[in-house]
Amino acid sequence: METTTKPLVMERTYNASAERVWSAITNVEKMRQWYFNLEAFEARVGFKFQFSASCDDKEVYVHLCEVTEVEEGKKITYSWKYEGREGMSYVTWELLPEGDKTKLILTHRGLETFPAHENFTRDSFNGGWTHFLGTLQDYVENN
Repeated sequence: METTTKPLVMERTYNASAERVWSAITNVEKMRQWYFNLEAFEARVGFKFQFSASCDDKEVYVHLCEVTEVEEGKKITYSWKYEGREGMSYVTWELLPEGDKTKLILTHRGLETFPAHENFTRDSFNGGWTHFLGTLQDYVENN
């Protein structure tokens, strides 16, 4: 198992305005179309949300999250942990306008705090975020 404390960082450039991307990552109705089926979400520090998801169709993981930082239109961070499991991580979405495009930098810190398990490896998170950054791109560029 990897022991790196280096955050997972992914960058994508979308052919969409920063306002459009911000709305897609903070508006619960839009998030449900490309992300997880969240019951509620607000881009407000202290807002707690949760959702269930499965990596392998065997075990369902309840994700417990709380918004910890918001720079309206630019950056949002939330904690990310699993019910009944050790570990605490933080996911940051940062938007950088580039003309009529937007560079998104996703940083997931604290992966090393999760238990040693195939669904909590860096590769597993890399695959998951690669998927969601792709569905986000499709959503902001084609809807």
